[in-house]
Amino acid sequence: MTQPKILLTRIDDRFLYGQDVELWNEAVGSNLVLIVNDEIAADSRKWAPMRVAAPEGVWTRFFSVQRTIDIIHTATPRQWILIMVASPADALALVKGGVPITRISIGHMEAGEGKRSATPAVATDDADVAVLRELQALGVKMEVRNLPSDEPDSMNALLY
Repeated sequence: MTQPKILLTRIDDRFLYGQDVELWNEAVGSNLVLIVNDEIAADSRKWAPMRVAAPEGVWTRFFSVQRTIDIIHTATPRQWILIMVASPADALALVKGGVPITRISIGHMEAGEGKRSATPAVATDDADVAVLRELQALGVKMEVRNLPSDEPDSMNALLY
């Protein structure tokens, strides 16, 4: 098994938001964007707008969490990967499943019932905080950053 070249994992519940992915792809230099989400992977009707938003010349794949765990180690050395997930829970499932994620950028987590605003773009509930703390305990480096050119926000707002 080869070690996949995962450049960055990004938590962003908007998934493949055109400008966001284009800027992050340019910043990290990926040539493969993996959208990892069970719901999206199961509904190919949702793929078309996301493929259109992907930068030209960059492959986009839509996998469930388990499929990603099962095949990530078959990636070739020429595949430079940007993983997009919707939630901290999906990121933790990947890490626990053996996906070698070392760095996570948190971009957008929508506000909702039971969530509190941690930064202008990120809202968390107690379950999110517990998962983020577990990821941190597993040695995953995390930052909160909207765009690559932005200075990262403190993780303290999310974890406490």
